[in-house]
This record gives sequence, structure tokens and C-alpha cells, in this order.
Amino acid sequence: MSINRDQYLVDLWKNLLEYIISNRILEPEIINHFYEPCSLYELTDEKAIILAPNIVSKQILKSQADIINNSLIDVLQLDHSLIVEVYQKSELPSRNELVKPIPLYDESDFMSMPIQKDRTFDNFVVGDCNRESQAAALACALNPGKFFNPLFIYGNSGLGKTHLLMAIANYIHKTDPNKKVYYTESLKFVETVVNAIRDNKIDAFKQYMYSMDLLLVDDIQFLAGKEKSHEVFFTVYNELVNNGKQVCIASDRQPKEIKGLEDRLISRFSSGLSVGIDSPEFETSLAILQMKIRQNGYGIDEVDQEGLAYIASNFSGNVRDLEGAWNRVLFYAIQFQADGGVIKFETVMNALKSQAVVSDKTGLSPKKIIKAVADYYGLTRQQITSKTRTKNIANARHISIYLCRKMLDLSYIKIGDEFGGRDHSTIMSACTKVETQISKDPVFAQAVSDIQASIS
Repeated sequence: MSINRDQYLVDLWKNLLEYIISNRILEPEIINHFYEPCSLYELTDEKAIILAPNIVSKQILKSQADIINNSLIDVLQLDHSLIVEVYQKSELPSRNELVKPIPLYDESDFMSMPIQKDRTFDNFVVGDCNRESQAAALACALNPGKFFNPLFIYGNSGLGKTHLLMAIANYIHKTDPNKKVYYTESLKFVETVVNAIRDNKIDAFKQYMYSMDLLLVDDIQFLAGKEKSHEVFFTVYNELVNNGKQVCIASDRQPKEIKGLEDRLISRFSSGLSVGIDSPEFETSLAILQMKIRQNGYGIDEVDQEGLAYIASNFSGNVRDLEGAWNRVLFYAIQFQADGGVIKFETVMNALKSQAVVSDKTGLSPKKIIKAVADYYGLTRQQITSKTRTKNIANARHISIYLCRKMLDLSYIKIGDEFGGRDHSTIMSACTKVETQISKDPVFAQAVSDIQASIS
């Protein structure tokens, strides 16, 4: 048993006794005389084994096994009961006897999903939108299990969360090839659990997962509502974290915003470090685009610079949008630009007509408006487009919606799409609220005017 595991049992016993006292389940004198001298020897999915120094403490604790069981359920937030056994030292079973023998199994039944070797820290373009997330991921790769555990990375699709997870894996593979790394998407995890239960291999799967040094889980939001997978993941997660193994998780939203995820998982995710990735600003979008062009075997000077700026300005929602826009331009140039030379600005515009959300030649877009409002109020774009209803965030969201309507003349439905899929009635209500507040509150009106001026 590792030092970390031993310390975990010591801390858990201490927390258990504090819980019993604070909830007045037993008198402090009973705890001091009979419980304090005991210790938690082992904890499995099924049993809690307690070591007592003498026959008196042993008999007292055995008679109160139900109290210990119920208290452990509350402290550990379990969804099942434990068998509580109390022994003196001479009676203790070996730890091997506490674990049910695991039948032989083929590890290929549980293998990690592939980790793309080309997703590294070296080719992850860093900007203001993702600097914090990149630094946290690199820290986890340098010292897995030491600093931020779990690391929870959240942000909209296509912003680089998966790239960072795989960069951590590739870095650890490079620096310590002996470490065992497991990457999975949550739906694949659910599929593996279902198959393991069907084939009577669920204990084997857990044992296999306990051996990992690094667990990377993508799109954790899709675990919501999967009760048995929740239970298995919770067990695996606790075992790894308690033994100092690193867990990194990615999601399209913060832990508390994932509906259908158990509270005990949310509280554990929140206990680590949560960092967000926002949509890239112009400079970062341009750098990402240039990198993608080089990876395709082209030189930056083979594309009109104004054309590159146009793509970076109008397709900065996420990396996939940038890639899609570039691929369309490349296809269009090959098919329709007769001279075959430098890809012209005219070619870029023709390839992407009706694709970008733009209202004028300045490249003004909803992303740019949201960024300006976020900067003004010290928020992130992710917070503004999230479901969070905190007053200051909701206020900034309403202003962003109002300015998108006023400055871009977009439809309510289109604006709703830009703000996380909100319906048109919500967008109309937000615009009305801002218009009303502008007419009544000079300070608020000035703030809206300042933001609009900064955008213009």
C-alpha cells in the first residue's frame, strides 16, 4: 500500500470521527475512549476494516457498526452500504484476502482511445484566450498528481481542450514512457462499462483502471444521467486521486453547469482547478491559421495577407471554423483561380461569401462585440455565453445581445445561436431590458455608449 493510500485512510478516519461528533451521533467521551485509539485499516468497494487495540474497543465498535456504516456513506457520499468489520491486530486478514480475486482478462477489452501524436504543447498556439489553460495543463504534465488534481478544462467545442489533454499525454509519454496513460471520451467510457458488466468483467475493468498513472476524460458532460457509469467512474476517480495519480477532464461547461451529473462528482471536480478556454482573439486566430497553412505544405506568402486577416476576423469562433474556412478557400483556389499563383483576396471573398457573420467591411461580428463587453466588465466570453445567471454576468450578456442587434441588425434567432442556443423570445426580452435601463439609468447608458465606442 502506498504512503498516499495510508495517509488517505488516516485522514478519512479523522474526518469520520469529526462527523460523528459534530452531528451528535455519539457522545464525545465514547469517541475519545473507544474510537480514537482505533484506525481504519482498509477500505474497499464493499468493506470498511477497522483495527482495534483491545477487546473492549472491538466489541463497542462492532455493536455500533450501523452507525459507522451510515456515517461513512455520508462522509464519502456513497450510494451503497458497506460491511463494517472490526479486528484486533492478531486477527487481521491479509490485504490480499480483502480483495476478491480478479479473473484473467484481456487488456484489449479496456484499451485507451488513440492519442494523436501531433497534438503537443509545441504546436498549441497560445493567446490571451487560452494562456491560463495551457499553463495549467503544462504544470500537470511536468508534475502529474502534485498540483492541480483534477484539472478541469471547459470551453465551447473546437477551442483546443482535446489538444491540451493529448499534449499532456504526449509529454508524459516522452518524458516517462513507463507511465500508464488512459484517454477516453465519456461516451466511450460508458460503452466500456456496459460491455464489462455484460461480460462480468466490471471488477477487472476497475482493477485495470486503478493501475493508470494518468486519466484523461473528454466531454465529461455526456456522462450525465448514466447512473452505473457514474458509480464506476466515481470509484476509479477516488482510487486514482487518493493515490496521487493525475486526472484531467474536459467539458463544454463548468462542473456546476452540467445537469444530470451527481453532486459528489461535481464537488470533487470543483475541488481541483477549473480553467476556461475562450474563443481566440484576432491575433491568436491569425497565428493558428498560419500554422494550419504551414501544416498543409503552403507558405504564408502564398496567400494574400488581407485575405488571411479576413478569415481570422470572421471565423474566430473556434479552430474548426478556421480550418473549415481555409479548406474551402484552398478548394476554391484550386478549382477556380486560373493563374494558380498567390491566393488572392478576391478568391478568399468569393469562396467564403455568405459563410461569415459580418455586417460591414470592418469585419465586425458577434464574437468581437462579446469580447468588447467581456473586457469592459472583466469577464470571459465563455461566462457571457454560459447559462450562469449571476447579476453582473447576466447584465453583460444583455448588453452584448443588445449591441449585436443594434450594430449588426441580426435576426433574434441568429443572435440566440451566438449565445448558446437561446430562443428568440429570450433575445427579445434582453434587448427590451437594456433599452428600458438605458432610458432610466444614465450611468448604465454611458457604459453601453463607451462599449459601443470601443467597438467602433
